[in-house]
Amino acid sequence: TTEYSTIHSPSTPIKDSDSDRLRRSSDGKSRGRGRRNNNPSPPPDSDLERVFIWDLDETIIIFHSLLTGSYANRYGRDPPTSVSLGLRMEEMIFNLADTHLFFNDLEECDQVHIDDVSSDDNGQDLSTYNFGTDGFPAAATSANLCLATGVRGGVDWMRKLAFRYRRVKEIYNTYKNNVGGKHTLIYSTGLLGPAKREAWLQLRAEIEALTDSWLTLALKALTLIHSRTNCVNILVTTTQLIPALAKVLLYGLGVVFPIENIYSATKIGKESCFERIIQRFGRKVVYVVIGDGVEEEQGAKKHAMPFWRISSHSDLMALHHALELEYL
Repeated sequence: TTEYSTIHSPSTPIKDSDSDRLRRSSDGKSRGRGRRNNNPSPPPDSDLERVFIWDLDETIIIFHSLLTGSYANRYGRDPPTSVSLGLRMEEMIFNLADTHLFFNDLEECDQVHIDDVSSDDNGQDLSTYNFGTDGFPAAATSANLCLATGVRGGVDWMRKLAFRYRRVKEIYNTYKNNVGGKHTLIYSTGLLGPAKREAWLQLRAEIEALTDSWLTLALKALTLIHSRTNCVNILVTTTQLIPALAKVLLYGLGVVFPIENIYSATKIGKESCFERIIQRFGRKVVYVVIGDGVEEEQGAKKHAMPFWRISSHSDLMALHHALELEYL
């Protein structure tokens, strides 16, 4: 059933949980509706040849299976330790999302792509703008304005929504290159603060140890693709957009995923995201889908895209090897 991968994983567990917070960070459904703003197509002389479409959870990062203990059970690790690490990372993701990325305001107004409401932005200078006093309703009251039935806020409300997404984009672009590994200077400037920075570094190290360097293996493949001028990494995740951006920053993935290349499938599903990506890059390039789940496999099959299944460390190593040999 797959063109490249011959290793088949067990059926993927449903990425769900009893925790409301986890649903927000893994596959929480949002009623948000935004005006679609089609992504710009590459220029005609673009030398782009391949587009690699990645899943996030359980493909690049181990997160959900830490929380459930399933990773620990599968690989003979201590489940309580695993769950504790997952809960600590979950808390850090939402602390960042709520404190710096307006998730309290935007949870019910989720978008597929960071630029989906940019047409409502008048370009106002936000350097001295006070988001706390602009009258934008919090999630609890704004939900009615973001219903999927098509009800939308007025021009003023939509502009304030667009301002928040623009500010999120600015924050992401400011910190994306300085989050991973040794490049943590930015945390002394206040995004997390020194104490949280140290906790984050420790947590990342503990998760890497427990997961036998899963993220490091994924990053080797991602970095190799990123180094090619004719290839691009795209992220399509069932996580809502704002928590997804927090995850990408905290796991040090901002270098390989420009914010314009991140899509949330929470509202429209992965197959529809794939269609948007094809519309953006055209049909002349080769698309390769990399993931662990049925949804991305089915979407890849429908669009006749090769699918590389990730269900173990060996799958990530085989992927990197295939990239090194330029089979992909």
